[in-house]
Amino acid sequence: RVQLRITEVTRARRRVVGSIRAVAAEARAAAAAEVWNGIEVGKHYNGTVKSLTSYGAFVDIGGVDGMVHISELSWSRIKNPAEVVSVGDQVEVYVISFDPEKKKISLGMKDHSQEPWTVFTSKYAVGDVASVRIVKLMTFGAFAEIVPGVDGLIHISQLADHRVEKPGDVVAEGDVVDAKIIAIDEENQKVSLSIRALVDDGAADEAADEE
Repeated sequence: RVQLRITEVTRARRRVVGSIRAVAAEARAAAAAEVWNGIEVGKHYNGTVKSLTSYGAFVDIGGVDGMVHISELSWSRIKNPAEVVSVGDQVEVYVISFDPEKKKISLGMKDHSQEPWTVFTSKYAVGDVASVRIVKLMTFGAFAEIVPGVDGLIHISQLADHRVEKPGDVVAEGDVVDAKIIAIDEENQKVSLSIRALVDDGAADEAADEE
């Protein structure tokens, strides 16, 4: 059964014209009104990803589209929303802020029960070796993701056991390497990593075996 809105009646010709689109528009307007009447910061919705842009994803939460900024899609550092979601995906989102006058809603997807620094400190300590992903190269070193949301710095002097002119000579963005955690700054939530330390440790072990 299809519902439609009668838009024209011509009795002489016994013709009736109806619009399915009008009914759909009315239903969407009613759903949107319900969302706006009940919306509040922190409220969770199950939504559908409608479109992607370079800066985020638009999600339909039931007659109203909200925007999930790229920084709110994942704890991991991503360059494109398509790395996390696709059009048509069913996702759970929560309201960060909203403006009824401008009809704008900011949404989030990150799981705040898995706060990155807490996850990191519960899993790693100074001296541990972690498999990390190089996410950004700088003149002074390379930043590497240890767990989603927590990056560590591998200073240029710690990238290898020899002199390195620039980080790009030994690592590239996207590389996955083993690195030793050599310092953790709890107050500022910063981590120092070293690839060189693993080479030094290996050399020390070999020397001990020879003795």
